[in-house]
Amino acid sequence: MNRVLIITYYWPPTGGSGVQRWVKFSKYLPAMGWQPVVYTPENPEMLVRDDSLLSDIPPEAEIVKRRIVEPYGLYRRLVGAGAAGSEKNEINPLNSGEKNWKQKLSLFIRSHFFVPDPRVGWVRPSVRFLKKYLKEHPVDVIVSTGPPHSMHLIGKGVSEATGIPWIADFRDPWTRVFYFKNLELSPKAALRHSRLEQEVLDKARAVIAVTPLVQKDFQMCTGTQVEMITNGFDEDDFDAVAAAPDGYFNLTHTGLFASDGIPTALWKVLSQMSSADSDFAEQLRIRLAGKVDREVLESLKTYGLAGNVVNLGYLDHKDAVREQKSASLLLLPLRKDPEYRKTLPGKIFEYLAADRPVLGIGQEDGVAAQVLKDTGAGEMFDWENEAGIAAVINRAWMRHKTGAFAFHTAGRDGYARRILTARLVDLLEKIK
Repeated sequence: MNRVLIITYYWPPTGGSGVQRWVKFSKYLPAMGWQPVVYTPENPEMLVRDDSLLSDIPPEAEIVKRRIVEPYGLYRRLVGAGAAGSEKNEINPLNSGEKNWKQKLSLFIRSHFFVPDPRVGWVRPSVRFLKKYLKEHPVDVIVSTGPPHSMHLIGKGVSEATGIPWIADFRDPWTRVFYFKNLELSPKAALRHSRLEQEVLDKARAVIAVTPLVQKDFQMCTGTQVEMITNGFDEDDFDAVAAAPDGYFNLTHTGLFASDGIPTALWKVLSQMSSADSDFAEQLRIRLAGKVDREVLESLKTYGLAGNVVNLGYLDHKDAVREQKSASLLLLPLRKDPEYRKTLPGKIFEYLAADRPVLGIGQEDGVAAQVLKDTGAGEMFDWENEAGIAAVINRAWMRHKTGAFAFHTAGRDGYARRILTARLVDLLEKIK
């Protein structure tokens, strides 16, 4: 069996979308002739824990763990945040508006002394360790996945030292990611990021992007082969869980719900419909499964919808799938940043697999809007498009009142994890 070294910061029992991409690849790789050898921290920052993902790790996988020095504990003490995973912690503190002096100081330290990210201190010891480890446990290909992009620097260092071909997998862009501008970098630090990114793009044997617009960006700045392999859904996860509608009109959101993506036009529509129709107000449930920023909940209160909210907190993946499959309508609010049009949030693929209609609120010309259109799963509306949003809510409400639940998403099969892993294997075979 061929062997592929996967360098990843995120691995079960850590939960969240950043974990699922490579644990799902690893699940299907052995049946396609490749043994995953996973290099990951022994003591990572674990914002959420999901033990259910452990069952996806195949018995053939070789897991190698080494300790990492994590500076985020010091950061949380400095700014007065709670422990990892605490409700006090923002989903992405880089997006917050006004910052106090402690937050500003922490951001300055993070942006100028930890390039490309706070895991950079793990690069040199990891390269030294893996050079020795691979002499006795050789592999055919190396893959690094980021963010954090320090994982790419490990992949580059090991590849240069051993001559093993290396692939850089970008789950998000680097200097073109939507929050990069919020790092408030000095010109020197910004140049350091750009140079490191260019080195990774140029020295990797191949680069993987997860959306067509990010693929296009990378192709414009490097001669390295750039492939696109999106995120996706695992059919096994959805076959194992049955829908369980509870009779309420459930508008469901799963995953991270950040303060820079609050769909106030949707709240306004729901508030107006609740005022005009007592049955609607009684039946409406806004089910939030995952980490939700405080500002999102406050905005719901502002529109008189607090009594309709069911805040479930983080659920393991199996329970999140049940929520998706049982929804009357799935909510997909995107972040209010022009660069986010290039992004496909991981939840969109699971929404497709859930066979429930989707209401998207965000960039109408973005890649997420195109996926909804191509698959017939739903529609995307600008944040201010109250009329379009209201039309979708009314159609879903009419379906609910008549007892209609069945819905089918066409054209989703190409996003199945098994199919995507086969595409990855094609790439591995070409460069080994």
